[in-house]
Amino acid sequence: MKQVVISTRCQQDIGRGRILLNEKDLQPTNLDNEFVHFQSQNGKFVASGYLSKQNKGVGWVLSKDKLNWSESYLVEKFAVARAKRRGYFEDSDTTAFRVFNQEGDGFPGFTVDLYGDYLLFSWYNSFVYNHRNEIVAGFQKVFPECRGAYEKIRFKGPEYESAHLYGEEAPEQFLVKENGVVYQVFLNDGLMTGIFLDQHEVRNDLANGLAKGQRLLNLFSYTAAFSVAAVAGGAVETVSVDLAKRSRELSQAHFLANEMSLEGHSFVIMDTFEYLRYAARKGLSFDVIVIDPPSFARNKKQVFSVNKDYHRLVEESLKLLNPKGRMILSTNAAQLSLEKFQLQIQKGMGSSSYKIEKIHRLPMDFPSYALESTSNYLKVIQIRVDE
Repeated sequence: MKQVVISTRCQQDIGRGRILLNEKDLQPTNLDNEFVHFQSQNGKFVASGYLSKQNKGVGWVLSKDKLNWSESYLVEKFAVARAKRRGYFEDSDTTAFRVFNQEGDGFPGFTVDLYGDYLLFSWYNSFVYNHRNEIVAGFQKVFPECRGAYEKIRFKGPEYESAHLYGEEAPEQFLVKENGVVYQVFLNDGLMTGIFLDQHEVRNDLANGLAKGQRLLNLFSYTAAFSVAAVAGGAVETVSVDLAKRSRELSQAHFLANEMSLEGHSFVIMDTFEYLRYAARKGLSFDVIVIDPPSFARNKKQVFSVNKDYHRLVEESLKLLNPKGRMILSTNAAQLSLEKFQLQIQKGMGSSSYKIEKIHRLPMDFPSYALESTSNYLKVIQIRVDE
């Protein structure tokens, strides 16, 4: 087993539970994309893990025990992850969820999602990508019923984004269920799949009547999954806004898959800030507004960053909100803390009085690692405006 010497400070931090390593934690080494044992300055074993340079750091601790890279080690990890999700497997109303979530399940660097009968692997660094054959083989032992699998490349390296991995090929588009609502998904078309699985608790609130009898505005709507869930829960009218031209077609497919009429539901292809200005000029108003932007976006006219600009979305959307209306405010920006996100909301609300009704973090099928702050990246705050 290859050895890597770490700093005394790093050794102490690992003892307290830190698992993400940075370059300054290691003595100079030419090793990369290797399974290694980390040792102290005096040669004492500290932890097992791997090195792989990525946007978060240069390596991860997997265990304070001496481990050897083996299929049996992987199979044990995957079996434990499956057991934790027993309730999801037994729920016939939900057929799409995460079955392995990086450090939350004890192995940072990749995730695995279940879409009906198919698995979707996402690789976040070269180490897991280089060892994907062993990882996939271990998963096949724990999930033998899955008919096939696909992969997504989420780091710089390979020249492709998406590919079929093994087994049967899925239909180009097919249906999955979540909380009894049907969604059309696709597994081999770029990095997207048609639905963000980490939001299923928010969609469940909508499907259970959060917007019943009301008018909902869905900003950065992608495939309008929030809108579909709201209609399933009794919303009478929705407007879904996204800049991507393809979003209208994909959004309407979700409605049609649930045998929902398109009457009263609009799909607007427009920059969100332009739409907010347009809606204000036209005197449009809504009872519920959902805001779930990408962490960073750029178009011909402006650059948007959640860290700096989210308050602008809140401020402009507030002009369209009916009295006693609700906002569902969401971000997946890992580096933005819950506290700083709340400050963005407060800034956008200005002097308007509001009450926080609910805060969602990652759902149970997306376990996070408490000592790695970026692990629990999702923050969704539901507010009700008092005036």
